[in-house]
Formats: sequence, C-alpha cells, structure tokens
Amino acid sequence: MQQKKGQKGFSLIELLIVVAIIGIIAAIAIPNLLASRRAANEASAISVLRTIGTAESTYSSTIGFGKYGDMTALKNAQLVDGAIAAANAATALKSGYFFGISGKDSYAAGYTSTATQGSSNNGSRNFISDEAGVIYAKTENAQTELTATDGTGTSPIGN
Repeated sequence: MQQKKGQKGFSLIELLIVVAIIGIIAAIAIPNLLASRRAANEASAISVLRTIGTAESTYSSTIGFGKYGDMTALKNAQLVDGAIAAANAATALKSGYFFGISGKDSYAAGYTSTATQGSSNNGSRNFISDEAGVIYAKTENAQTELTATDGTGTSPIGN
C-alpha cells in the first residue's frame, strides 16, 4: 500500500509524551480509588455493626428472654446474614472485616460486637459497639481510647 505524500505517523517522542501523561493520570487516580475502597469497607463494617445491634435487641426481647445471643444464635433466628456469622470466625470475612460478639450471657452484662480488619488494605480503623448502640472507631496503632464514629466523644472500651 502506498503512502500519500505528506502523510506521516506519530513520532516516538509524541508517543512517549502520551504514555507519560497517562502514567501521571494513573498515579493521581489509583490512590483516590484505593481510599474510596477503604472508606466503603469501613462504611460496610459500621453498617454490619448496626445490624448486629438491632439483631441483638430483637433477639433479647423475643427469643432470648433477656439474654443476648452469639453469632450462631442470631443466624439461626435469621436476624443476621450467614456471611458474617460463619461457624469459623476466621472465615467470616465481609468487606475485609471479621465480626464477633462477646459478653452475651445476660441482659445486665450486655454484649460487645467488634469489626476487626482482615488486613490493613481494607480500612484504617477497627470498630466496636455495645448494647447502647454507639459505634466506636480505633485506628490500628492507637493505644488509648476509642472515638465515637459520630464525633460525640470517646470511650475507654478496650480493643
């Protein structure tokens, strides 16, 4: 095939400039995408803790006769999704977080539900909630207090 006079392709320099521009755009966009993913995972973990709190209240006032249930009891009562209530806690990973419940023996003792990161790529905070329904956040490296996710205060609740 013959080329018409004056018709040329792109030079190597022009192609390198285009590739460099695409690289710069990608370098700007990828960290924002990862930050959005972490924020979405954290929002999902907070939502699951709210669901667990509602499920615990429902369980305690109906089936539990004043006692809170563990994940298996909540799952059997069809109050929580099976994805967060797997028999083996190590496999109950949803949106990069593991969920658990402790201290559920009586209404007076209350309970504590937790959302712990599966890896640091999934979020920058762990979450904890109790029967009051307040969700607290704790960064991985923080050694002191948890901060309420709505900014209303702190609590001396442990990990």
